[in-house]
Amino acid sequence: MLSPTHRHPTVSRRSCDLHVFPHIIQGGMGVAVSGWRLAKAVAKCGELGVVSSTGIGYVFLARLWEGDEGGHLRRALATFPDQEAAKGLLDKYLGGQLVDGAPKYPYVRHPAVAPTLEQNRIDVMANYCEVWLAKEGHHGWVGINLMEKAQLTNLPSLFGALLAGVDVVFMGAGIPFRIPGVLLGLAGYAAVEYPIHVTGADKDETFATRFAPGEVFSLSAGRWPAIQVPLFFPVISSLVLAKALVKRADGVVDGFIVEGHSAGGHSAPPRGAGPAVPGVAPAYGPKDDVDIAGLAKLGLPFFLAGNQADPSALEQAQAKGAHGIQVGTAFAFCDESGFREDLKAEVRRQAVAGTLDVRADARASPTGFPFKVVQLKGTVSDAAVVEERERLCDLGMLRETYRKEGGGVGYRCPAEPEEHYQRKGGHADDTIGRVCLCNSLLSSCGVVRQRMDGYEEPALVTAGLSAAHIADLVDEVTGRYSAVDVIRHLRAH
Repeated sequence: MLSPTHRHPTVSRRSCDLHVFPHIIQGGMGVAVSGWRLAKAVAKCGELGVVSSTGIGYVFLARLWEGDEGGHLRRALATFPDQEAAKGLLDKYLGGQLVDGAPKYPYVRHPAVAPTLEQNRIDVMANYCEVWLAKEGHHGWVGINLMEKAQLTNLPSLFGALLAGVDVVFMGAGIPFRIPGVLLGLAGYAAVEYPIHVTGADKDETFATRFAPGEVFSLSAGRWPAIQVPLFFPVISSLVLAKALVKRADGVVDGFIVEGHSAGGHSAPPRGAGPAVPGVAPAYGPKDDVDIAGLAKLGLPFFLAGNQADPSALEQAQAKGAHGIQVGTAFAFCDESGFREDLKAEVRRQAVAGTLDVRADARASPTGFPFKVVQLKGTVSDAAVVEERERLCDLGMLRETYRKEGGGVGYRCPAEPEEHYQRKGGHADDTIGRVCLCNSLLSSCGVVRQRMDGYEEPALVTAGLSAAHIADLVDEVTGRYSAVDVIRHLRAH
């Protein structure tokens, strides 16, 4: 077997030429809302399309299990360097059948500090396919968005994205000091490690997850390409964090996404706030406003995100020193978005009627970050739906790692049954108001998981506080709009 250094002794980096870099970034919304179809449509317009890595391994297997309609995953996998590994997943998961009394989708192991060979291969190939399909047939810009909080799957996910030629890596929901070094290592096919936060760990204890390409795939078999290191844009909510990343990151930080608390999905908690209250929006104040002038002095390009869907937003952002804007919610409900069609139609209808209600919940997410929820009957925003659902954690994408008594790492989630969480050392108060984002967000993109008793997981829809502006995009006749319509709208001023 050839060693990584023998195959690729030098590694090149993607150039951040601002003369050609897009001014509009389509937000990376998970789970599968920012899929390859949306990213491709945006990139073909000359802007930066982004796929979401969050939960993509589950979506990948579900699509295979359903038969890979259109043959898209098989077309992408036909180009994967290790064809033996690709064939192994196809033989096991393609076209699985629903049997009476069996779950709709195959069982997948929870993410773990030490994943199995198959887990690693699934995450690599899922991200490879998503990026490859987004980049297919054009020369536009494609990025991938990951959550630092979802640490256990990020290494194989990044390797898969790099193999497919991703142009930019975005990462939020944490402080990703080590990602630049990881990108450099993976581009050289080297083994890499990433530190894991373990609650309750002693000061002298360190924990890390590891990924070694040569241990997961046969590097001597196949068509392994030279990998170019993509640009790295962390998502930040303060000048302090931006300065810390520039100073302490173990590699190059190319720019920033500056995300305000009006953006959809997860937001940074307010500074100096008291305990979060279930169902109550976090209270943001002047301390939570980013020092844009100070950020501009760092000399790196940055993009403003959150409530940027007005046609004048791009011009206003550039007047403040930003290179451009990132927009999520407007794209989230367009034709190419991965949200279920019935959910998109209802959100668009309510936006036009002026009745759309988006609320920030300080406690809903198991991550501890505030989360935006669209109030829709029959979804997890409906108290009756939450009351009916039996608590469980059977996917584990957002589980917390903790130090078990006597040593070793355990896993827990405040959205799992209260008694299970407490048995693992968690506090009962932490379970109040929590909902299962893993299952509900999968359901919102069409992966509606069915339990043994026939119960189907409900959906949850997230959007930014500016979602009412969707009404400006909706066609009066069809009640729809496309990604191209969003781009035209944003460029209109």
